[in-house]
Amino acid sequence: MAAVFLVTLYEYSPLFYIAVVFTCFVVTTGLVLGWFGWDVPVILRNSEETQFSTRVFKKQMRQVKNPFGLEITNPSSASITTGITLTTDCLEDSLLTCYWGCSVQKLYEALQKHVYCFRISTPQALEDALYSEYLYQEQYFIKKDSKEELYCQLPRDTKIEDFGTVPRSRYPLVALLTLADEDDREIYDIISMVSVIHIPDRTYKLSCRILYQYLLLAQGQFHDLKQLFMSANNNFTPSNNLSSEEKNTDRSLLEKVGLSESEVEPSEENSKDCVVCQNGTVNWVLLPCRHTCLCDGCVKYFQQCPMCRQFVQESFALCSQKEQDKDKPKTL
Repeated sequence: MAAVFLVTLYEYSPLFYIAVVFTCFVVTTGLVLGWFGWDVPVILRNSEETQFSTRVFKKQMRQVKNPFGLEITNPSSASITTGITLTTDCLEDSLLTCYWGCSVQKLYEALQKHVYCFRISTPQALEDALYSEYLYQEQYFIKKDSKEELYCQLPRDTKIEDFGTVPRSRYPLVALLTLADEDDREIYDIISMVSVIHIPDRTYKLSCRILYQYLLLAQGQFHDLKQLFMSANNNFTPSNNLSSEEKNTDRSLLEKVGLSESEVEPSEENSKDCVVCQNGTVNWVLLPCRHTCLCDGCVKYFQQCPMCRQFVQESFALCSQKEQDKDKPKTL
């Protein structure tokens, strides 16, 4: 049937026949070359092939020492009525200021004021930026290099049992860590850390966790501190003790507030080696998925994350080659 059509087309117009055959040849050649990765016009490729062939940019990173550390102790026992226990680990003498029922809008306005107006390096600076839009405040002095457990609780006379339904206008708890000594603020680039903490109450049963952490710099920037999903991470998470019904409830609540479960409670493997070659040390962070699973030798071969298959837009190394050579034991 095709042969009859071609003969008829040639008898009708030889030039038109040649043009049709040539067009079919060019399209077929382009598709074949594109399949094997040759540089052909984008119009002949699908969107997935185009994204796969894009170049992965390597970020130049600058190491900054963070003087603040904050964790939740026994998050399963925390609630609005019973309070919460926080563990601090700071490199210098610091102040921990807790703001219960802090206004969501005023908090993010305060972060913008840190960028454009004044630096939030003290509790008083944050209070001025919040315009006292919180229900209760308590403050603790943190000694240098001492892991202290601090019990924080709303006074019983406030009679607050929940903060309403989602979306909320107030965060249950906002914890501010600042340097106590003014001279120390000249040493560190990071001058304060703001932690937004969710605490379960009568209305919102999502388990206790740190939702966001913001590092405020002396230069006027602030950065959202994100957890890396490392293949060597074997940290304990409260979700390991939850039933399947409780996990499903947590997952649905996380989706309501715009957080995915993988961002908050990642489950990781217990290997310090590259997930591909199983030989090199894990050193590269892939963005935007934040999986840290490749060594220096394997990272150049991947444009998709080997763990989640998401396309890699950027990547950066945890430590330079000089630092790795310094850590290696010397052989005589």
